[in-house]
Amino acid sequence: MFPRRASREAALVDLIGERLGSSGHLECTRVGDNLVARTELGRRSRVVLGGHTDTVPADSNETSRIVGDTLWGVGSADMKGGLAVMIALAEAHHAPPVDLSFVFYAREEVAAHHSGLGELADVRPDLLQGDVAILGEPTSGEVEAGCQGSVRVRVTLRGERAHTARAWMGRNAIHRLGDLLVSLGAYRPRTPEIQGCRFHEALQAVSVSGGVAGNVVPDKVELEIAHRFAPDRSAAEATEHVVALLSPVTFRTVTTSR
Repeated sequence: MFPRRASREAALVDLIGERLGSSGHLECTRVGDNLVARTELGRRSRVVLGGHTDTVPADSNETSRIVGDTLWGVGSADMKGGLAVMIALAEAHHAPPVDLSFVFYAREEVAAHHSGLGELADVRPDLLQGDVAILGEPTSGEVEAGCQGSVRVRVTLRGERAHTARAWMGRNAIHRLGDLLVSLGAYRPRTPEIQGCRFHEALQAVSVSGGVAGNVVPDKVELEIAHRFAPDRSAAEATEHVVALLSPVTFRTVTTSR
């Protein structure tokens, strides 16, 4: 029914498309590994419900389990639970008071340029049109207004390689992270209020890599920092904020905004 593409989300999108495509009251459109199912009832308003089909990498939670009334497992909250609700709503409401668009998009948990939502915006922006959009991310059943931007900064610190038996002849790049990590740990995020919505920013070290061998003083280390920022700042302004905070340390930055 839908063209297939080789990706981790393709098989899941195939299943969703086959299920909703057979419902009879939805117009289903496949764009790459994204699927949009819509009612076309001519209502005056349209509500868009969206959710991503990928998850963060598994970490000893590959096998799901149910404890009491709680499902545990990779993606159960973020955001397979939201997808299940979307599918149930799509199948149940044949004649809603507003038109509905159900957007299942791929590759959210990676860099922005891979995003299936961005692909839809580029290729078929008409499929995303609506009067209000609701994203089924986990929020303990509460409605949160607005969203935060994200930039990622990669910090590269250099040292000088040497044998650990003659360590004084080198400079340990990993040791140079000390002051930087202390600064990050002491960071106090902003909590601006914008149009009645309280936002809570974050600045976190999310990965680190370095080292050559167990008997070598490392001459290079890379630290990736993720910054979530409120919508009163642009991606460029948020990046400048991070750069200013880390300015005591010499580094180069590579940023990705989402």
